[in-house]
Amino acid sequence: MAAPKIKICGISERRALEAAIAARADFAGLVFFPPSPRHVSLDQARDLGASAQGRIGKVGLFVDAADAVIGQAVEVAGLEALQLHGSETPERTAQVRARFGLPVWKALPVASAADVQQAASYRDAADLVLFDARTPKGALPGGMGLTFDWSLLAAYRGPLPWGLAGGLTPENVAEAIRVAGAPLVDTSSGVESVAGVKDVDLIAAFCKAARQA
Repeated sequence: MAAPKIKICGISERRALEAAIAARADFAGLVFFPPSPRHVSLDQARDLGASAQGRIGKVGLFVDAADAVIGQAVEVAGLEALQLHGSETPERTAQVRARFGLPVWKALPVASAADVQQAASYRDAADLVLFDARTPKGALPGGMGLTFDWSLLAAYRGPLPWGLAGGLTPENVAEAIRVAGAPLVDTSSGVESVAGVKDVDLIAAFCKAARQA
């Protein structure tokens, strides 16, 4: 199996971006969701986007966002993919993809096998599905360090490329890849010293562990 692609999400500082690039991560995620401790302003996004240009893939994360919000972020950061992390339907997901002409990743919360099967409904709407741990009602939709039963994905043969998120750390990512067979792994809180603050050593360790899995 080829080494999985690696995404470091929730980057809000230049030093974290440089650490992700140095560790040869494939994607940097910028969060455009004000309730999140990882939210970036448009000025921050402009700076990070310019620094990342041509060096690492730039993915913007949105939660049930209006087109105007997405459009501003795309423009200032030069985003190359859009990650929808809210309750966006297949219809809304397809609409976003058509409107902006960029690849769309749809995050799906998972707690059971039935949740995994939901991916099929995004067959014609998204370019990739990202299986993430379901968070408690009323909580943020991700970035909480929660995991789910990775074996639910062991036999996944869905219509779309996919990735694995939810509580991945340098310590558990190799096991997650082994169990789930994930072709892409995505971490955020798992490489932080405190919520919203990335740790450059943890980023390096995560990328190394994922690549060696």
